Amino acid sequence: MIDRPRLRFHREQLRRDDHGAQIVEFAVALPLLVVFVVGIFDFSGAFTLKQKLTNAARDAARAAAADPISDLGATLPVSVNDAFYTIDNYLLANQINDCGITPGGSVSVTGPPSWTFVASGSPLNGCPAAGLTIIINRGYYFPSTTTAQPASVDCTHRSVTSTQTAVIATCVSIQYGYPWRFGRVASLLGPTSSLPATITAVSVAMNEN
Repeated sequence: MIDRPRLRFHREQLRRDDHGAQIVEFAVALPLLVVFVVGIFDFSGAFTLKQKLTNAARDAARAAAADPISDLGATLPVSVNDAFYTIDNYLLANQINDCGITPGGSVSVTGPPSWTFVASGSPLNGCPAAGLTIIINRGYYFPSTTTAQPASVDCTHRSVTSTQTAVIATCVSIQYGYPWRFGRVASLLGPTSSLPATITAVSVAMNEN
């Protein structure tokens, strides 16, 4: 014989039991929580690296701009060498892998007054896949107007018209690979836009000599 009052009691208990709902809510919220946490760490790391690269580029531009330009005909001018080692020493002092970059074998001379240093990424030395690229343009020029655009990533000259005055400066660009984790995690929630493979910093200092 079925005990109907007891059966109704158990049914009422099952209706009031919300343990299953809590598990479902946690399963739904967990991917979003992971995306938030990874995003906070990833973007803060990218911002910190950007600040350090900006400081390194600024110091290097100032160091090279203070040197005379009489040596620009050399294969590797002293002023360019000074800028290169300013960047390399700054990276190492801030525990940033310099990817084994050297001023000798990794130099790609794009033609005075611009020099490019490239180190390809390698998991063997802990360098990001995009590697490290340093561009030092000792003869960078741009119009002396307040509306002048910031220097481009590759430190190419800005066009100067006949009615404008050209400012001769040193442009330093640093492009460093950054292994984003946010994109892979965000894909749990659906399609995501691609993030830049490198963090870039550019600095310009007017030549003093």
